[in-house]
Amino acid sequence: MSGKYDIGLMGLAVMGQNLVLNMVDHGYKVAVFNRTTSKVDEFMAMPECKFKGNSIVGTHSLKELVAQLKRPRQVMLMIQSKDAVPAPDIALYPKIAAIDAVIEELIPLLEPGDVIIDGGNTHFRDTERRTKYIEDKGLLFIGTGVSGGEEGARKGPSIMPGGTEKAWALVKPIFQAISAKVGPKNDIPCCEWVGARGAGHYVKMIHNGIEYGDMQLICEAYWLLKHTLGYSNEQIQQTFAEWNKGELDSYLIDITKDIFTVKDKATGQYLVDLILDTAGAKGTGKWMSQLALDLGAPSSLVTEAVYARCISAMKEERVRASKVLKGLGNKPAALPKDFVEQIRQALYASKICSYAQGYVQMQAAAKEYDWKLNFGEIAMLWRGGCIIRAVFLDRIKEAFDADANLENLLLNPYFQNIVESAQGAWRNVIKTAIDFEIPVPAFSTALSYYDSYRSAVLPANLLQAQRDYFGAHTYHRTDKPGEGPFHTDWINERQK
Repeated sequence: MSGKYDIGLMGLAVMGQNLVLNMVDHGYKVAVFNRTTSKVDEFMAMPECKFKGNSIVGTHSLKELVAQLKRPRQVMLMIQSKDAVPAPDIALYPKIAAIDAVIEELIPLLEPGDVIIDGGNTHFRDTERRTKYIEDKGLLFIGTGVSGGEEGARKGPSIMPGGTEKAWALVKPIFQAISAKVGPKNDIPCCEWVGARGAGHYVKMIHNGIEYGDMQLICEAYWLLKHTLGYSNEQIQQTFAEWNKGELDSYLIDITKDIFTVKDKATGQYLVDLILDTAGAKGTGKWMSQLALDLGAPSSLVTEAVYARCISAMKEERVRASKVLKGLGNKPAALPKDFVEQIRQALYASKICSYAQGYVQMQAAAKEYDWKLNFGEIAMLWRGGCIIRAVFLDRIKEAFDADANLENLLLNPYFQNIVESAQGAWRNVIKTAIDFEIPVPAFSTALSYYDSYRSAVLPANLLQAQRDYFGAHTYHRTDKPGEGPFHTDWINERQK
């Protein structure tokens, strides 16, 4: 017997709760469940849930949850990927991922054609594995990225679904209804099918990696304003507010300007100045860097952003080192009058390089894992609801509309012109940072990427000679294209 609820959701942490309320706001009826069943009761007792009447029903077991659902059933799991539980066979597997345990419990309760949805921050390889496993059981699987945090979940997130393509038609109405909307009429959903198996979670991971890079770049711009120009928090706020009116218009710039207006009630000091300078991370930036290495994709900016967080976490060690290690202290006497504008240009040029790297990695992944990704549409998925949402993404969509096979965003005329015109400012900002002894790893690696990418010849010829010398790894020759590989007995050649 079929139930009357449109979708079931398990996992009533903040994201899960807000997604439920968002769904109900859009006319859907939702059944909810949580392993800790007291959370179900607490959620149902919230005034906002009571106001929804019978649009939400609380359940106390997966079996009860499934029984409440219309066919074909849709069960969405909002479970942290790192969570683990004791496995059924403790001798074989001391622990398994909580989501795998739930899937094993769900499968016997469902029927062919029913859909299991993973809405957590899941590694794409797990989604690849789960898609095949669940399809083999006659069920459908969606692995979807959901970006936007608590506010996005409640008011409209960016949603990046992948998995079993047959499932898309089933989840599409509710996913697109609850997603953020953009466009002149505010009617274009920031949710579209990404691709097979783990494609959705891979694209969400790239989003998060780019987010790491964006945040680090903004932090470096802030530090330059503060420590070269001596800007006060009020001046920094005004600068970011002005930047948010132009090319850099984005969610992250917008919230950054707001941060510099908040004072601590107890001390009267600006709150940002009281926050310990040690940054945390949930791991998706690291995943992007690791997977970039696997693909040979040079995603250097997100990697530097991850390392910046790593070194920030070494607070006590940095304090000790600051008392011993000294710089030159030779700061320049004066800065250009337009130095604020130079920082803005350096920030925008570096941001372009960051996105260029992210798209190159997605292109490499699409080839490696046989995904048919629409790169222009992916930019539109990020246009609203998510953390990296920005006006700038429209330009990426235009770039791929003009050339679906675009190798690199830097080769698009718009981005090429922006970066080329920003070069003088970009280089001067990095030189100034060096003179002031201010670390700018993200700005610097972005420029190095640009300079490397536009170099027809790099010193890897010497590197290949070294590899051949100590390991007989061979090499190819510029004067004999199509021939080789070659090997030289470097020691005997040297002795002649």
